[in-house]
Amino acid sequence: MAIERIMKQSWFVLGHRNPDADAICAAIGHASYLRATGDLEAIAARCGEVPPRVKIVLEQAGLEPPVLVDDVRPTAGSICRKTVVAVRQDDTFLMAYRLMVDHGVRAVPVLNNGGEVRGLLHFLDLLQLLLPPATDGRNVKLLHASLENIGATLGASDDCGATPPSDEEGLIMMVGASSQDTVGRRLEAAREEGVVSKYLVICGDRPFVHKQALDYGTRALIVTGGYKPDEKIAFQAKEKGMIILCSPHDTATTVKLALCARKVRNIISDDFMSLASNEVVSRFSGKVAASSQDLFPVVEVGTRRLMGVFSKSDLVDPPRTLLSLVDHNEFSQAVNGVEEAKVVEILDHHRLSGDLVTRDPVRFINEPVGSSSTIVARRFRERDLQPEAPVALCLCAGLVSDTLNLTSPTTTDVDRDMLVWLSELAGVDADEFAEAFFASGSLLLHADAQAIVGTDRKEFNEDGVFLSLSQVEETSFKGLSKRQEELVEELERLRHEYRYELCA
Repeated sequence: MAIERIMKQSWFVLGHRNPDADAICAAIGHASYLRATGDLEAIAARCGEVPPRVKIVLEQAGLEPPVLVDDVRPTAGSICRKTVVAVRQDDTFLMAYRLMVDHGVRAVPVLNNGGEVRGLLHFLDLLQLLLPPATDGRNVKLLHASLENIGATLGASDDCGATPPSDEEGLIMMVGASSQDTVGRRLEAAREEGVVSKYLVICGDRPFVHKQALDYGTRALIVTGGYKPDEKIAFQAKEKGMIILCSPHDTATTVKLALCARKVRNIISDDFMSLASNEVVSRFSGKVAASSQDLFPVVEVGTRRLMGVFSKSDLVDPPRTLLSLVDHNEFSQAVNGVEEAKVVEILDHHRLSGDLVTRDPVRFINEPVGSSSTIVARRFRERDLQPEAPVALCLCAGLVSDTLNLTSPTTTDVDRDMLVWLSELAGVDADEFAEAFFASGSLLLHADAQAIVGTDRKEFNEDGVFLSLSQVEETSFKGLSKRQEELVEELERLRHEYRYELCA
């Protein structure tokens, strides 16, 4: 799952990298506890593959694996606003103008019909659609638009002539408000110049102008004021392919609105900055700050489909991912990007490390017990709550795994007490469950050396000395002697590759 889809103000409960059973199961249990106590956004997560034994437990419990999260740094997708005011490239000036005014925005992304970002449209850009390219002679009268859009912008009926086309074309507007002779001279001059077929004649209830427009072969006629042409004119117009639009507005309003029928595609530029949703904020914030652009589209990875937008102000204090860290308290073992997230609590049963630094005060629970699942179970019971049977089964697995079924030196009476309570809630016999758990998914018997060493491997930094320790949980040493040589070779490979002082 792409983290940016669920990241915004989510609360992830995460174990360490290369998670073991306790890291996975404690995360599931603690997320359930948080939801039960009111933190409804808590999501069980993992930053590594689910161990084979845990997969079997999850199947038995009927639970999905925690969501895979390998990076919690804020991204473009996590900070952007998902509710976006946008226009289509084939929208008209009037449509874009009304949309921007109604929503009080000064810039919007422009999309094609597939929802992909084509450019940005600023409020002042709209003036280019209204103002002529030059103010001399015919340039003022030029209108590049489709007759279909002109009719739609006017709210005009188009049943009196030929069907207006949707393609944009160059039109020359002429208001037929002069005398019959003057209108005739202008149309005759246009015919001699060879441009009369581009003329868009606009007038009110003036039948002689309607006939002149038809006779001279103009491109289209707009009849204003809610009037309609004579039936004979309408019939002949259809035969000759001339478009007639009947506008409900007066002539002055019709001229102004016709200018608003140009498509925004005519003024958008592809010279703009957009960000893929998975781009990390800390990597692009400098580039964004130096840009003169004020709105930044965020697009889906691998496509140009719009996901959201953000502005420079959104980078001042971008929302950080909320984290509950379980079964570890060292950032060197935590998910990538933990330094840029907001750690709200840590729940662990290991020794304390020196690299734990947070920006804000956190809830820190560190107990000298055999597993983090034990701590989670005790939190349930202290609040007089009971985990659901599937969650209780997972906590059983985490506890049994980390204490080697209550036989490890770190086992306490609290672990024993919690295992009895959890197994009753899960409806299993603790000893039978533990035996079945360890009998399933033996890494020594079924996995390659890289998987055996890497499945539950932790890194440590002791005063600048870097160490790597791998752990494998087995019920016996059966199969170890046969794998010893290749396991040592894999440990040596890791030591040389990562320059560890010790790799065991």
